[in-house]
Amino acid sequence: MSTTPQKSNKLTLYIIIAMVAGIGLGFILNSYFAGRPAAANDKVLEPFSLLADIFLRLIKMIVAPLVFTTLVVGVARQGSVKTVGRIGGKTMLWFIGGSLVSLTLGMLLVNFFQPGASMHLPLPAASAATTQASISVREFITHIFPTSFIDAMAKNEILQVVVFSLFFGVATAALGEKGQIVIRALDAIADVILKMTGYVMKFAPLAVFGAMTAVIAKQGVGVLRTYSLFIGEFYLGLLVLLAILTFAAWLFIKGRTLSLFRHIKEPALIAFSTSSSESAFPKLLLELGRFGCDEKVVSFVLPLGYSFNLDGSMMYMTFASLFIAQSYGIHLDAGTQISMLLVLMLTSKGIAGVPRASLVVIAGTLATFKIPEAGLALLLGIDPLLDMGRASMNVVGNSVATAVVCKLENSLK
Repeated sequence: MSTTPQKSNKLTLYIIIAMVAGIGLGFILNSYFAGRPAAANDKVLEPFSLLADIFLRLIKMIVAPLVFTTLVVGVARQGSVKTVGRIGGKTMLWFIGGSLVSLTLGMLLVNFFQPGASMHLPLPAASAATTQASISVREFITHIFPTSFIDAMAKNEILQVVVFSLFFGVATAALGEKGQIVIRALDAIADVILKMTGYVMKFAPLAVFGAMTAVIAKQGVGVLRTYSLFIGEFYLGLLVLLAILTFAAWLFIKGRTLSLFRHIKEPALIAFSTSSSESAFPKLLLELGRFGCDEKVVSFVLPLGYSFNLDGSMMYMTFASLFIAQSYGIHLDAGTQISMLLVLMLTSKGIAGVPRASLVVIAGTLATFKIPEAGLALLLGIDPLLDMGRASMNVVGNSVATAVVCKLENSLK
């Protein structure tokens, strides 16, 4: 599927206009809602929330089959298990390095700024803490492997879909000429799904308008004032992370770094607006191809990135977990914080497809380290605003990773 740059720029403009209009209407509705029953307010906002919900459901409808088809084709087209191992090794090495940098950055910044230290919250009674089982290493590892591919597709378990796709792709490549029939069929299906994506993306401005209106109308400007320090420090952290990613990209692709960022600006904006890096996946797939990345490498690296390379989300999870500990006056020594970092690195995989799924991972981590899970309530009001930033950074991180692996494979046109 192809779209002209003019059409692409128009969609970007419409999304920006929709964001501004949604914020404006949200402020007006927030003033109107003052003193009214919450149930009545929710009824007024229902049509706005519905726009965003429908758009995200349409995207979710597309992502699992798109990951399956593109990853299988990407693996099978490498031609041999040796090639898959070579590219996969480079990709996973980059992802692990990126994960550690993101998590460590979040840990360092929250310790430097101490955003929760001024809250002085009393420890809640045991009954006040939410019930949340901690995530054990064994449970996480067994959950990676699907008992049913159909079930994994139905539940949008992207990590399980990735595992099945890797096996399927390697087996298809091993079949030789017979496997070419499967590759051509799945390649055609991927093109059909990308065409569907073009239709779905036309609704993005409406979804953005509805989502922004609902968030601002419910939370109001007060949420920005109350948590302005936390929000500002987190977004400053994202800027530092962006600088690190830009430098990492420059080390490998030099003068083409600026061109890469121009190509991915629209997918990053879509992720920011919808609070989901998943919604940007189809568009990102196209833009990386236009940038010059080899289709075979993109269709292999990018789906893997959506399960293993969540730079923005991982930085947020250490930042938010330690913020909650600070709010209750709980001191965690350096060794405990490093242990938390490693747990978050393990449990953060496969969450890119779900808006605000970081809260679930944080809840499990809090339980593991005996931090009151009721502290999650501190984040609920501002999480949509934070989710936008971390989702767009996930897109940037995966784009840089894909471009670098292409360069390392001498397949960047």
